[in-house]
Amino acid sequence: MAALLELREVRAGYGPLEVLKGVSLSVREGEIATLIGANGAGKSTALMTISGLIRVRSGEVLYEGKSLRRLPAHRIVAAGLCQVPEGRRIFAELTVMENLELGAYSRGDRAGIAEDLERVAALFPRLRERAGQKAGTLSGGEQQMLAIGRALMARPRLLLLDEPSLGLAPFLVHRIFEVIRELNAQGTTILLVEQNANEALQIAARGYVMETGRIALEDTAQALLRNPQVRQAYLGLAR
Repeated sequence: MAALLELREVRAGYGPLEVLKGVSLSVREGEIATLIGANGAGKSTALMTISGLIRVRSGEVLYEGKSLRRLPAHRIVAAGLCQVPEGRRIFAELTVMENLELGAYSRGDRAGIAEDLERVAALFPRLRERAGQKAGTLSGGEQQMLAIGRALMARPRLLLLDEPSLGLAPFLVHRIFEVIRELNAQGTTILLVEQNANEALQIAARGYVMETGRIALEDTAQALLRNPQVRQAYLGLAR
């Protein structure tokens, strides 16, 4: 299976601080890959670097074999790569529908946009019920649904999800992971950053473990679930 996304020895950070210290990974067309690790390991920085929100200092980010290094963030979205950021970052003063419509800001195909609004409503019926409600008044789970729905309105080929289950009640966590499976089954390739390592590895094909800005382990998700080091450090299980 060909790599849709590939990072080659990527270094990036904030000001004088280097967070990514030569990260290499790939995401194959049609799969769910997950990036797990402790807080501060550099997972979110990796996603923001892929999205063009943080500059690559050295190395390459390749999408469909082409470098993203000099592309601005909006051009990366237009190319089919979209991120759902940690903390949702919805537009609180706009309605649910206005947030969703903003997700399609770069598109001009009115019929396709209407089709995708229906797709989002089918995935998240609660968003249809609250279409005219200000997004800031939604519950945390509803805001996460909206953040994912807004990203889907850009029709991404590759979806970057940053901590989608963070702060959610268990029953909503289960629903979010169900939706991730559904999106993948519908053809969307996914790179998932997630503190809930057990759930992430249960739905992923392959996984990467990040430690202090480097990839420490790479394997199939099932192998990582059985790995004694991963079980103890990230799954809270005995060796």
